[in-house]
Amino acid sequence: MARRHTLFFAFVLLGLFYANAQQIVCGPLDSLDFNKRLKKIQDFPEQKETDLMVSIGKTFLHTPYVAHTLDLGKNENLVINLKGLDCTTFIENVLAFTLMKVEQESTLAQFADQLRNIRYRDGEMDGYASRLHYFTEWISNNEKKGVLKDVTKMLGGVLVEAPRTFMSEHREAYPLLADEENFRGVVQAEAALKANPYYVIPTNRLATLESSLREGDIIAFATKIKGLDVTHTALAIEIEDRIHILHASSSGQVEISKLPLLEYIRGIKNSSGLIVARITPR
Repeated sequence: MARRHTLFFAFVLLGLFYANAQQIVCGPLDSLDFNKRLKKIQDFPEQKETDLMVSIGKTFLHTPYVAHTLDLGKNENLVINLKGLDCTTFIENVLAFTLMKVEQESTLAQFADQLRNIRYRDGEMDGYASRLHYFTEWISNNEKKGVLKDVTKMLGGVLVEAPRTFMSEHREAYPLLADEENFRGVVQAEAALKANPYYVIPTNRLATLESSLREGDIIAFATKIKGLDVTHTALAIEIEDRIHILHASSSGQVEISKLPLLEYIRGIKNSSGLIVARITPR
């Protein structure tokens, strides 16, 4: 009884629920949001996985954009935050809910397992460096796990062998890299990526791409910035026969772009093209 009171007091005082054995951090409002959102999603009619990604993505419309929500303290925890999203955590949460719907799962613990599998290298959470920080590795590792398929090459992508070293070369921009163990782990992960090149559909080839995209495709915006692979991620959504993007915009919230994708990308500085991944049918 005393232990129960202690846990409850910590829950109220900190506004967080810690499941230490599983290293999960979930705010009370996020737990409530999960239950409400899951009930809504369970009532969705059967549809293709790609269409389901869009339907679920729309449930996050107007959710505030919040950066760095996963970096909570020195120890790496599985953070569940549904009240504030960046472009990557938006994709991760939509994908996790989609997999839950398809696999008929219904608990917060199962959602946490889906997120862990998506967010960490080979699904194993082992410190900060085990998180899939570079989105090209996020795609390739989730393809390895059978979650999705990288269709960039099939859609006209060309091979890119540029190093991914931005994090180690800009250590000061990542507070958790002040920790030497975290820094060494990221350097090691970056070195391993040299043997894992990726494909990008160049900007000058995008004119013919739109008709090949599907609603629910995961779109990554490749960049010319030295050492970096991707600057933004989104979902493809069709509006009046044009592909737009559904995304967590740094302008403030989850929204649908006013401009179609091909016009939108023209306004992105240092853009080198697009990377496209597609959820694997179950």
